[in-house]
Amino acid sequence: MQLDWLVQPLLTQLNTGVLVLDAAHNIVYFNQFIARRADIQLSDVSGRLVYDIFADAPKAWLQRKIDGVLALQSPAFSSWEQRQYIIKLPHLRPVSSGSQHMAQNCSMLPFKAPNSAEQFVCLLIEDATDAYVYQQQLQHSMAQLELANRTDGLTGVFNRRHWQHELGQEIQRAKRYQHPLSLLLFDLDKFKRLNDQYGHQGGDAVLIELSGIIAALLRDTDVLGRYGGEEFGVILPETDMAGALLVANRICAAAAGHQMLFNGHYINATVSIGVSSFSGQTIDELIQQSDIALYNAKRQGRNQAVAWQQQPETYLKKVK
Repeated sequence: MQLDWLVQPLLTQLNTGVLVLDAAHNIVYFNQFIARRADIQLSDVSGRLVYDIFADAPKAWLQRKIDGVLALQSPAFSSWEQRQYIIKLPHLRPVSSGSQHMAQNCSMLPFKAPNSAEQFVCLLIEDATDAYVYQQQLQHSMAQLELANRTDGLTGVFNRRHWQHELGQEIQRAKRYQHPLSLLLFDLDKFKRLNDQYGHQGGDAVLIELSGIIAALLRDTDVLGRYGGEEFGVILPETDMAGALLVANRICAAAAGHQMLFNGHYINATVSIGVSSFSGQTIDELIQQSDIALYNAKRQGRNQAVAWQQQPETYLKKVK
């Protein structure tokens, strides 16, 4: 049974791109799927080099793939995950995508003319935009979930678990490369009184606003985290004690000089800061030293930064 009558209607209606090239990579044929999306006619480009018609095609990569298919007489395949598209075609899907171009799966099939030794390659181009967009959305959701696992839900800075993990990493780097590292621990002065006066929503508003103010004072390499309640920590890589005290005093001044508006009331808040520097301590020891210095900052009048110093006394409770 002769089926030649079926080939042209089938290729015309096929929802897959069919692009046939000769051994010199010249265009021999493409179906309506490609003609409509590329807005070209076969009669205008037949016999021309495919790279001249589809200038955005990855020429060097595609040449190697096609030549390999012809030399080995073996099919090849490229997925959208390896390369988003082979030839740039607009997608027609009603989807939200970061790209206007069709994501493609492409099969490359070798074949020969029936009555000659002339070789050809057929590129079958499948629209994989839906899978591409789904993968983008999945990656975005995973990134949001990862961010949620690392950040404090109220202030948006790193949570205690992730902040302490980062501190451990920075301690290892400081130890390995013999680089300076300092740590700030600070909290809001008389935060309980502020909560009693303005309610927990007022207290939360102060924590949120001050977090943003302090974050703006830090370098990209510094790590700000919420240690617990109204207490925060800042990891300062490549910073010795003198540099850390400069940063701490700048934070104290910025907090004290800023008025926060909440429900028609202006709120002034100050912070006390304890500063320590790494000299071979464990994570817990470094945090404890900053904590002792923070206690001393409060004991000495609050709204100031105090460096940790070796001392005989210990503290029993914090002053708020």
